[in-house]
Amino acid sequence: MKSRIKHEIVRVCRLLHKKNYLAATDGNVSVRLGDRVLVTPSGVHKGLMEADQIITVDLTGRVLEGEGRPTSEIRLHLLAYEVRPDVSAVVHAHLPYATACTLAGIDLLEPILPEVVITLGGIPTAAYATPGSAEVPTAVGDFLKEYDAILLSRHGAMTMGRDVADAYNKMEKLEHTARVVLAARLQGPVPSLPAAEVEKLRRLGKEYKGGG
Repeated sequence: MKSRIKHEIVRVCRLLHKKNYLAATDGNVSVRLGDRVLVTPSGVHKGLMEADQIITVDLTGRVLEGEGRPTSEIRLHLLAYEVRPDVSAVVHAHLPYATACTLAGIDLLEPILPEVVITLGGIPTAAYATPGSAEVPTAVGDFLKEYDAILLSRHGAMTMGRDVADAYNKMEKLEHTARVVLAARLQGPVPSLPAAEVEKLRRLGKEYKGGG
């Protein structure tokens, strides 16, 4: 199982690179397996990474297996697993359009696209924090319990899921949303969905997450 998940992480990293969601050594991916976490190493090109380079750490970040250092954002991943017992995978990528939204002050938390309300609930933006520092988990802490996708000001986004494919899919949806909103904003103000429709979509979202 561990070997299979390592290869799934590699597959997702290559997808992230192919889609231009990260460049060179940017970004990081992790999967929780009980009291262990498989995580991408620091300073390794994610499009060229191999499964045997993935590092195993415990829930405090101590390296148990593998060479090198785990991602500098390991604290962000560990906090997600601490706060969200339903989460088994975390992806952090430097999405170009989503990052551009944070630079332009565009709030993706506004309910604009129905599929986003259903699947993600909303996409909040965390305040800027120095990448790799303890400030990053602090900045996202208020959003972790409620949201599966969070924009990091000037620093891409993080998504969480039941497995690494689910977390990746949410990242793809986030970047697609950012592209749509940015394109629409070029034409003028973008209206939010009516409150009654948002409530209906949120009910559908609960059914969706519950498998209904």
